[in-house]
Amino acid sequence: MASKEESAKAKEFNQPSPGNAGVYIYRNSFTGKALKKDIWVDGKCVGESAPDVFFYTEVEGGKTHKIDTESEFSPNTLELMFVSGKNYFIRQFIKMGMFVGGAGVVQVSEKQGMSDVVELDMAKLGNCSATR
Repeated sequence: MASKEESAKAKEFNQPSPGNAGVYIYRNSFTGKALKKDIWVDGKCVGESAPDVFFYTEVEGGKTHKIDTESEFSPNTLELMFVSGKNYFIRQFIKMGMFVGGAGVVQVSEKQGMSDVVELDMAKLGNCSATR
């Protein structure tokens, strides 16, 4: 996990670095609490999600970027155009199947994302269980 100071700073929702967009990716659902699922941005590992955690990263603004999550059912990819200077909020959710749990990602509003993220703990970037 990231330090309490890093987490608190990320929860200030400041503008990202010049030319970049901020990306908050989080999981706050009760379903599938025991499951951990990898998350990637543009093929680079963001981390392995767990319940009640969020990740913060930045991407180059003015471009389309791919957010992927691990799933046994089908590829779960969200492609979005990211505007420089803006923060984006992506919620990962777990969907239970007959034998395994999968995951999906969806963009949420800034208001909803900020409300959700302030209740969560920040995880460190870069630890995925699988390689790409």
